[in-house]
Formats: sequence, C-alpha cells, structure tokens
Amino acid sequence: MSEENLKEKEEIKPSISFIEQFIADDLKEGKNSGRIHTRFPPEPNGYLHIGHAKAICLSFGMAQKYGGKCNLRFDDTNPVKEDVEYIDSIKEDIHWLGFDWENREFYASDYFGKLYDFATDLIKRGLAYVDDQTAEIISAQKGTPTQPGTESPFRERTVSENLDLFVRMNNGEFEEGSHVLRAKIDMTSPNMHMRDPIIYRIIKTSHHRTGNKWMVYPMYDFAHGQSDYFEGITHSLCTLEFEVHRPLYNWLIDQLKTGDYRPRQIEFNRLNLTYTVMSKRKLLQLVQEGSVSGWDDPRMPTLCGLRRRGYTPESIKKFIDLIGYTKVEAINDVSLLEHAVREDLNLRTPRVFAVLNPLKVIITNYPEGKVEEVELINNPEDETKGTRNIPFSREIFIEQDDFMENPPKKFFRLAPGNEVRLKGAYIIKCDGFKKNEKTGSIEEVYCTYEPDTRSGEPGSEKKVKGTLHWVSAKHAINAEVRLYDRLFNHEDPAGQKDDDYRNFLNPGSLKVLRGCKIEPSLGSAKPLDKFQFQRLGYFCVDYESTRENPVFNRTVQLKDTWSKINK
Repeated sequence: MSEENLKEKEEIKPSISFIEQFIADDLKEGKNSGRIHTRFPPEPNGYLHIGHAKAICLSFGMAQKYGGKCNLRFDDTNPVKEDVEYIDSIKEDIHWLGFDWENREFYASDYFGKLYDFATDLIKRGLAYVDDQTAEIISAQKGTPTQPGTESPFRERTVSENLDLFVRMNNGEFEEGSHVLRAKIDMTSPNMHMRDPIIYRIIKTSHHRTGNKWMVYPMYDFAHGQSDYFEGITHSLCTLEFEVHRPLYNWLIDQLKTGDYRPRQIEFNRLNLTYTVMSKRKLLQLVQEGSVSGWDDPRMPTLCGLRRRGYTPESIKKFIDLIGYTKVEAINDVSLLEHAVREDLNLRTPRVFAVLNPLKVIITNYPEGKVEEVELINNPEDETKGTRNIPFSREIFIEQDDFMENPPKKFFRLAPGNEVRLKGAYIIKCDGFKKNEKTGSIEEVYCTYEPDTRSGEPGSEKKVKGTLHWVSAKHAINAEVRLYDRLFNHEDPAGQKDDDYRNFLNPGSLKVLRGCKIEPSLGSAKPLDKFQFQRLGYFCVDYESTRENPVFNRTVQLKDTWSKINK
C-alpha cells in the first residue's frame, strides 16, 4: 500500500461502529438501568499481541466513553497452560496502552465454587450428565452440520448417579479424559455447539491460585457467560468466532438468571495482519524453537515486542481507529500499522545523526585540532523541542553508500569532483580517496570545505543538490544497531495449506550492525527513548543498552519499501 493510499485511508474516519450503536441504543432504551459495564477476559497462557489490543481498546474504550466500567478478568480455567508470568505481562501491556481496571481485577477461578454449584444444579434439574466416553467418540457422535448427532448411551443416567460421579470426578477418583460432564440440550440442533456440549473435564494439575482444591475445571463456554453474569457485565464484546457460541451463552444464562438482567454478547472481526501470524500457539512455537529471542523480540506482533521495537500506544490506537470494527473478517495491510507509527513518531521524536556503515572523510583544509559547535533543530514539526549543539571537526564519518567512485547520473551525493552539504555545517568537495590494497574497498575520502558556506551564516546561500548527515570522528560514540524487518516474507504465512508457516520466515528479518557511529548527545539516551536517525528511519533504545554499549532497534524505515519490493 503506497503512502498516498495510506493517507487517503487515514482521512476516511469510520463512522460510529455497529457495536457503539448497540450500546447507544441500549442506553437510550434504559436497559440495565443505564449501566455500561464491559470486560476484557484474556487467557493467561501467552503474551498479548496487537489483536488483543483491538479488543482492549474496544472494551475499555466503550466503558471510558460512556462513563461505565471495564473489568479485567483472567480466564484461568486451564492450569496446564497458564503461568503467573503471563498475568503480569498482560497487566503491564494494558497499562502501557493507557487503560486501567481500577480495583476490578477478577479471575474465572474466583467463581469456581459458584460454577461447580451451578453445574450441580443443572444435574439436579436433569440438564447435565456425566459421560464416560472418550473425547474422540463424543466428537464422532456430534454428527455434522447437515446430519444430527447421536445421543450418548449415558445421557439418561439418573440424577443421583450423575451427582455421585461428578463428586468423584472432583475427588480425583478418575483419570483425565475418562469422564466429562455434558449439558443436556439437543443432539439434533443445527448449531453444533448446542449438541450436548462438554462443560467440565478432569485436570489433575495444580492451579496457580487454587492449588489442588479442584480436580474438575469448567470449559470456556461454561465459565465465560456465567462470569459475565456474576460480575454484572452489560456488554460482552468478543470476536466473530464466538458468534456460533452465542446460543449456548444465552442458554446457560437462561438457566442461571433469576430476573430480567442478562449480559449481551456482541461479536466483531478479529485483527489480522499481513506478513504476520497471530496464533498464540504459533507464537509460542517460535519462542520455544528459538526462531525469535523471546516473546518480546521486536519482530513479534506481541505488545511487549512492539513496545521494545519503539511503537507507541498512540500509534497502535490510531491504527485500530483506522481499521475500525465490522462483522467482516479481513486481513489488514501491515503497511497501515507502519504508517501509523511513522506519523506518530514524526511528531514526537528528535532528529539525530547516526552513521550505520561508517566511511571516514578527512577535510584536508580544515584546521587540525579545531572543533566547532553546530546548532541543529531537534524536530521541525515541534518548535518546543528546541535545538542542540553537536561537534564538528576535521575528520567525520558519513555513510558508505553516500560515496561512489564511479557514480551513475543523478547521483547527488559525494563522488570525485562532487560537492555536497554536510547538514547544519559546510559544503565540501571530494578531491580524492584511498583504497584498501587487498580488498579494493574505499577506506578514506579526502575533501576540502568552503569556510563561508556554514549553514545559517552569511554566504551559506550557495545551493548544492546533495545534503548528507555525518558524525564527528573524534566525538562519535560506538553503538550497535539492530535492523528489524518483517518476520515473514509471505503476506499470509499461516494461510498456506500445503506449507508450514515457518517455511516463510524472513532470513533478513534481523541484521545486527556493530561499530556504528552516533552523535555524542545520544550517550545519555535511556531504554525506550525514541529518535529519528536522519535519512535512515526511526529507532528506539533497547532494554539491553548501556552507556558503555548503546543498542538501538529500528522501529520502522522512513518510507515503505515493501510495496516497491513486491511490485
């Protein structure tokens, strides 16, 4: 997607979403006594990614906009996959996006007792039964969307037998997978989720909050709606794959509710990105197999990865506003996300000089030992950012790509006989160069400068076509720069049926450059400080950076190069 198309899309602000219209209508009709209460219910089995950010912005955003509340509720119903590390990271990510749940931090495990009692009540009412069959047999008996299912031979067990078996399941008398509790609904329903769904299974793994108190754990469909009900949620906002679960959600609420109140489930489309995988299972696989350095690897779509790479909460929110919420599944162009962060960083980051592939330039007629202070504007988009001074001396570094021995036409950078302006300083002219005798590579370039062409002073009006960034060799700080690019080189790596998504990993997604030269003002930069390296892109100080060994991650290039690559 070109920059022009991105800007056009940016100008088309989506109208009020259908979800917000539902909420506005409910308020107008006085439902739930005018309350708006949402929730964000992550599973603590992995780190949040940008797809979760869409759900966070919706649930917290709607509550914020309409003066309501939003709960944070961890769906901790599967102790096999859960970890306190994930809980801590989820809370950090939500706060980083700018949202807060105040004192409303809940867990599905808070309701294990109530859910167990509710399941027991269903058994007593003849609406649930214990099934001794394997998961494979139960699945086969479900039938197909066009063929009704087959009833379990255990479907008509007596209430007393079911109660006894359910208690013994929780006492640990049976092995995992040997017994399940199923809701008794309708094996002929056209909705497969209504064909006697499993609502409890045996798991003999210690839970991070309840220890070994429970040996049976509720399925997501059973815990989710009831937790909404217990917390007084008015609008349960979830992604489209749960649309077919809604009849079961409502059926269970009907069995539980005692009055007119019921949560309203509303579904919206997931956030999918080109050149990205969004499955937590696949992301975990990448971490475990060492394809990335961890959940916070800057190539990952995780919020902690994006944060480490230099993305801002504002850019992510802006991107989500642009794509909006609909009922249609789509894959969004990652170029729009990259455009959003460019636009945001352009306004907030100072411009600095860094040379990633240094080539020494010696200005032969500049006095040895002389050092001048050159004043530069920090951000032309924001005058309040002020100016800074950097040193200029006889020997400087420029980018290797900014010099060519035999340049093509319209090469306006440095070459034998060419003149260029050093940004903020003088015009220089190339008089010669030195090559390495063994490799033939250019080692040094020799230039002369025109003293009366210093920027901002009388006589500086002389025009040249090329302007280069530079760093004083004497004052430069050595740094490591990590050039991050897209993790996959296929637009839809997970959607190729005959190929493993890992076959599309981009071998050039990370290039580490050592011996880069940065201006001295960057010596005091702290982790997560963000800058525009002039002419090179936006960069962020990495967590591993120290004063002795500064490390910078490239957030994004100044322009989208992938649209050109893939034409």
